[in-house]
Amino acid sequence: VQLQASGGGLVQAGDSLRLSCAASGRTFSNYFMGWFRQAPEKERDFVAAINWSGISTYYADAVKGRFTVSRDNAKNTVYLEMNSLKPEDTAVYYCGVLLASTNWGTRNAAAFGSWGQGTLVTVSS
Repeated sequence: VQLQASGGGLVQAGDSLRLSCAASGRTFSNYFMGWFRQAPEKERDFVAAINWSGISTYYADAVKGRFTVSRDNAKNTVYLEMNSLKPEDTAVYYCGVLLASTNWGTRNAAAFGSWGQGTLVTVSS
């Protein structure tokens, strides 16, 4: 599967953005998906994950209550709705596929793959 994230931009603190991650391939609905972010000179950190149906999700504590992950399998797309953005949310955001569904619940970037090109989110104070 190939992934392409989009929707990033420059916003002010308190604003909202919706990121999209478009996937190629016919079996997208089988994939568990995750969003990660990477700030300059920092590791890639977990943000949110969603199971194949969209019913089950989990989040990093730093974004819980502000971000919402969802998906539309008919459109082969997973979304990340980001509200009440903070300067510390500034990063390049990536989507990835959970490589093994038995790892559902992990926050380890090494458990995800097929990283596409990320999208930059910059939040000014």
